[in-house]
Amino acid sequence: METKKEFKILFWIALLFGVAFFMPIESARFMTAVDATFDLVKWYAREHVVLCLLPAFFIAGVISVFVSQGSVLKYFGANAKKWLAYTVASVSGTILAVCSCTILPLFSSIHKRGAGLGPAVAFLYSGPAINILAIILTARILGFEMGVARVIGAVSFSVIIGIVMSLIYRKEEKAKREEQMNIQVPPEKRPMWQTSFHFFTLVLILVFANWGSPSSDDTSSAWYYIWAYKWYITGAFGLLLAYSLIFILKIKWQWVLGAVVVTAISALLAFNFIPDAKLAPIVPMLVGIISLTIITLYDKRDDENREWTLSAWGFTKQIMPLLAVGVVTAGFLLGSTHDDVAIPGIIPNEWIAWLVGGNSVFANFFASIVGAFMYFATLTEVPILQGLIASGMGKGPALALLLAGPSLSLPNMLVIRGVMGTQKTLVYIGLVVIMATISGLIYGSFF
Repeated sequence: METKKEFKILFWIALLFGVAFFMPIESARFMTAVDATFDLVKWYAREHVVLCLLPAFFIAGVISVFVSQGSVLKYFGANAKKWLAYTVASVSGTILAVCSCTILPLFSSIHKRGAGLGPAVAFLYSGPAINILAIILTARILGFEMGVARVIGAVSFSVIIGIVMSLIYRKEEKAKREEQMNIQVPPEKRPMWQTSFHFFTLVLILVFANWGSPSSDDTSSAWYYIWAYKWYITGAFGLLLAYSLIFILKIKWQWVLGAVVVTAISALLAFNFIPDAKLAPIVPMLVGIISLTIITLYDKRDDENREWTLSAWGFTKQIMPLLAVGVVTAGFLLGSTHDDVAIPGIIPNEWIAWLVGGNSVFANFFASIVGAFMYFATLTEVPILQGLIASGMGKGPALALLLAGPSLSLPNMLVIRGVMGTQKTLVYIGLVVIMATISGLIYGSFF
């Protein structure tokens, strides 16, 4: 046994030495892919983790701690009315406006609370796929028909994939139904409207903090005005969160007031002294999250407040390492594309554009595969596709990538596997890819 352990250590030493010895640093393609990896990691850390993921972890914590199991079972449970469960799950993305990674802690939370496999998977797909902001942007930039096709495809996908998954694993679902019939649901600790108020306040903070900028020539639409004042709107919902902390969670008002003052001061300092407009909002958001963490962890009035933050921390530990591995891998293989930056990965972008021209089965299938593995932050898929279409990508493969890309990514897959297991994850990925391919073929034949 000791010999086996020593051979294992020797193997890893030899492997690391071999990687270092044969590392092709003289290759321009390799070094560009390394640059792309670091660029994507840096961009992800600056613009996605603090403003998007950390609030999502606290939202997931609300579901895990404050949303009663009875409520989850009522709307998403194995015994819930199917039309209600799939309706709620399939339109959730219009409210959440999240990406394939931000949906993960929310999906993990409702899955652990007893949601049926079908509705949970429908929620997992629809969260990022039916983002109302992304659909509007798709219609404006890629054409009205593409926007409509994306809406129809995303809604139908979420329902069909959820139903197919529940049928494939119907024995497990039957056992879950029988188990849930015997669950004695405890009474609600507080009225549902109070929990909903707290939950949706956090969701709206997440939505407006990540509201995407309009096109450069748009200076008069409602989208533009919301974007121009989004931090004031986010701040207003922050005050509603303070109200919720005091009157719903019953945290000492002195503590909440102190957290509000510290966060407000950090915002004033950041927006006045940090020249980079994209970095300035990170400071008050981070200060606000730290303040929220402190006042909930040290609250002695209600143990659930402490459990809320500990639950958010649990989701962070579970998801962040896998996301980090996924982002690094995606950056190295497929490159970094965001804002005005386009750094190719080890796989040249020209190959991708060449492989997805026309409307063949292969082109649509390949676009679905690339979309499934590539990471898209919220709204970034549209300008990426705009560039690919300009390089010769067919409209069918473009829709296939739109339907597979935002809802899946390599980081997303790694986390889903940790929640559902390898087999269910592979089935889910396969269903998304196959349906995206078929949808692309149908759309491409008409347009």
